[in-house]
Amino acid sequence: MNQQNTNILDTPIEFLKGVGPKKAEALQKELRVFTFRDLLFHFPFRYEDRTKFTLAKDATQEGQVVQIKATIISVEVVKGKRRSSRTQAIAKDPSGFINLVWFQGGKWIADNLKTGHEYVIYGKVSLYGSRKTIAHPELSLANESSTLNKTFIPVYHSTEKLDRMGLDSKARRKLCKTILDKIDENAFLDNLSETIKTKLKLCSRFQAMNWIHFPESEEQRQSSINRLKFEELFFMQLRMLQNKELRKKKLVGAVFESVGDHFLNFYNNILPFELTGAQKRVIKEIRADMGKGFQMNRLLQGDVGAGKTIVAILSMLIAIDNGFQCCMMAPTQILAQQHFTGISEMLEGTGVKVSFLTGSIKSKKRRDTLEALKDGTLDIIIGTHALIEDKVVFQNLGLAIIDEQHRFGVVQRAKLWNKNKKVAPHVLVMTATPIPRTLAMTLYGDLDVSIIDELPPGRKDIVTLHRYDPHRPKLIQFMREQIKLGRQIYVVYPLIEESAKLDLANLDQGYEYLRQYFMPPDFQISVVHGRMKAKDKDFEMQRFVEGKTQIMVATTVIEVGVNVPNASVMVIENTERFGLSQLHQLRGRVGRGAEQSYCILMSSYKLSKEGKERIATMVKTNNGFEIAEADLRLRGPGDMMGTQQSGALDFRLVNIVQDNKILNVARHIAEQIIEEDPYFQNPENVNINKYLAKVRLRDRNWGRIS
Repeated sequence: MNQQNTNILDTPIEFLKGVGPKKAEALQKELRVFTFRDLLFHFPFRYEDRTKFTLAKDATQEGQVVQIKATIISVEVVKGKRRSSRTQAIAKDPSGFINLVWFQGGKWIADNLKTGHEYVIYGKVSLYGSRKTIAHPELSLANESSTLNKTFIPVYHSTEKLDRMGLDSKARRKLCKTILDKIDENAFLDNLSETIKTKLKLCSRFQAMNWIHFPESEEQRQSSINRLKFEELFFMQLRMLQNKELRKKKLVGAVFESVGDHFLNFYNNILPFELTGAQKRVIKEIRADMGKGFQMNRLLQGDVGAGKTIVAILSMLIAIDNGFQCCMMAPTQILAQQHFTGISEMLEGTGVKVSFLTGSIKSKKRRDTLEALKDGTLDIIIGTHALIEDKVVFQNLGLAIIDEQHRFGVVQRAKLWNKNKKVAPHVLVMTATPIPRTLAMTLYGDLDVSIIDELPPGRKDIVTLHRYDPHRPKLIQFMREQIKLGRQIYVVYPLIEESAKLDLANLDQGYEYLRQYFMPPDFQISVVHGRMKAKDKDFEMQRFVEGKTQIMVATTVIEVGVNVPNASVMVIENTERFGLSQLHQLRGRVGRGAEQSYCILMSSYKLSKEGKERIATMVKTNNGFEIAEADLRLRGPGDMMGTQQSGALDFRLVNIVQDNKILNVARHIAEQIIEEDPYFQNPENVNINKYLAKVRLRDRNWGRIS
């Protein structure tokens, strides 16, 4: 390999001709560009087609972007008021004339523009009557055999600071050209095997880098994009799958050999209903994992109400029967409290000791809980992130269950795994947010996935209706009828941080409006929002749970946490301001009893196209996975999963919604390689191994998703 060329790409950017220390500092701060290589990996976001020429007579539309080959026939500087001036030129091609104008830098243009010479002129047309003008056109002499005039011209994202310092898109185009002219095939380690390239008809890495910046045809541009997208996804999948394999080999997990008395007693005598086929299948998968001697890392997906908690209880009982402790971590105190209450009730009389720990539990109760954990007399601890504090010491943690895990960072989760120094605790990650397959493969590709895709028998689909503001009187009538039947109702308002005052005012107005129609003593209303003190919030929620209030007016704090089987109506106000997944989560608060439940989506007539599509999706289906697919398409992955996972989705080119075919191919090939050659020892996988080693050095946390 040409050592000199290999090193060129790692040269600090300030040593590139045309950059220097000041511009280098701007590139570092604005784009995180430190080397020649970094600059090349800032790809164009669009291209200007310079392969076609327009005649002057055909430049007929305001704002039309054209490339014209014409001869300059006159140039003049026109003096304006207050010492301002502009430079004007007239250019002629075989079909007619076009005017050119410069309001800045005109003197330099006037001194350097050569009349009688043919130029390639590029810019946007403005029409003033019959006059066609291009302001500040790009110019180059037609007889200069510029390769730029035969290609698609790259346009790069820029910032005001870069433009001010002479590092706009045009300048960066020249810098990229300078680098690419200096290097050859040896500059880029081709990180794919010949077999993969041949099988998928992929161009070389060197070709891809040239063609993505300066394609001479649409075929070259597409070829480069396909190659680089595949590469991004392939190495991400490879890293995840390799991590998964290595973890199985290196991390010794507790072996849960037997299903004992606690499990059998609960399953045969206490469980109040028959498990669904999906629940039975998932428990078998978990049992198999926990008996193999390596650490289980499994993601359990199931819609709201699908019965994940029962699966969690049965998994914990297997651990307890084998002499281990369990913990369950939830993102909020309300949700942790609900899990604790529900699980304690179900395990009453079994002899299993369950306790609760959050940051707000202090003094003697906290000390007793921590001591019981340490001496092994406590079997299950349920709580918030308080569980990962250093003071929380287990005698023998064997299973860690994490609920709604996308709300916890990687470091927080890793702390749980370190709570047992002898063996790695098994990890079961649960989410009620259905995750589309493409997103699951991207975010959780190193986890095994189980899905509960069946609702318990007797559950009726929630009837979802969309109503506009003028239908409010009918809504009030419907609510009264439901309360007469003994049902309870949620009325939910948005609470978005940027407009929190406005949202709380809406909630207050809504509460006052409802009080006109639902007055004491016949009716009672609870109010709950995130800005209330915890004890006030809990008091109001408890009144609703106990049936003392018929209506709960709330913000999205009830999205997770409240389980009231008697609540059968969910009214969502300002529906257009919620995301699809959030609407689906809110709807899941009803439909928990045997009665028919309803979700009424209220909105004004003013709806964006996306707002209409969101509401139509909710009305059409109760299937969480269909809703998640639609949400991914409408909002994109970053918004769907929040910022904590954004590193995993930080692609340069890939759009996982549009590129799921490439993702599936990349995953399939990565699986084949890991199965046949997990340590990349085959000669044809040498380049893959070298590249992975470089990536690991560059970013030690890359791909550490879970």
